[in-house]
Amino acid sequence: MFAHEVGSGTPVVLVHGFGLDHRSLLPLEPALARGGRWRRIYLDLPGATRSPAGTVSSSQELAEAVVEEVRARVDQEPFAVVGNSFGGMIARYVAHELRSQVLGLATLAGVFVAEPGERAVPARTILRREPGIVPLLGEALHQYREDAVVESTHDARAFLRYVLPGMDGADQRALDRIAARYALAGEPEDLHPEPFVQPSLHITGRQDDVVGYSDAWNRVEHYPRGSFAALDAAGHNLLVEQLGLCSALVADWLERIRQDV
Repeated sequence: MFAHEVGSGTPVVLVHGFGLDHRSLLPLEPALARGGRWRRIYLDLPGATRSPAGTVSSSQELAEAVVEEVRARVDQEPFAVVGNSFGGMIARYVAHELRSQVLGLATLAGVFVAEPGERAVPARTILRREPGIVPLLGEALHQYREDAVVESTHDARAFLRYVLPGMDGADQRALDRIAARYALAGEPEDLHPEPFVQPSLHITGRQDDVVGYSDAWNRVEHYPRGSFAALDAAGHNLLVEQLGLCSALVADWLERIRQDV
């Protein structure tokens, strides 16, 4: 499994969303670098640009492969884990399976209910259109607008730099195979019902019509050290639309972990 590694110190494993690659999480890099003493491990999941899917044919198999990859890279060292969207579901699995060495968990627009038809999501809302993005995005306009809530040329450029390359580089046949068995064998909080007492962070988009916000909040009692935030003017691409707030919240989460170490 490919990983982009940078920095030194305590490991932080970052897990991207479905059909993307590690570059979609690089907007967080300045906040992680400012935190100091963190070794950032940005994974490419099986089926992403630089990680062949091999025989992986379900989310459960993928999650197990990530656990093994994390073990290989950090051994017995304590670490933290961050997951975006589908990566949030995988990060939750990793955090609970390896709980004894996990320092903290963060999910960003994370999947908490696997089946789309069972998610509580708001109606599709677009708060602002920006005609200037049309020539900028070209053929990628539809892909950007599929999730965009607040359009801007700045966000469109970020989409082209960080999101679109992973979409273009994904192994679509492998993704289709995994998508057919998208749910884990069980929700991590149900399989490991004792409260997750390490510092956690769960950022959701108030206008996220893909995974919503309330399904994450339904788990609030499981995370007694958890910060929960539902950001206005943010859809499923909240790392693009509300990067400043996301970065500040991630920095706070890292500081809470540092104070516990």
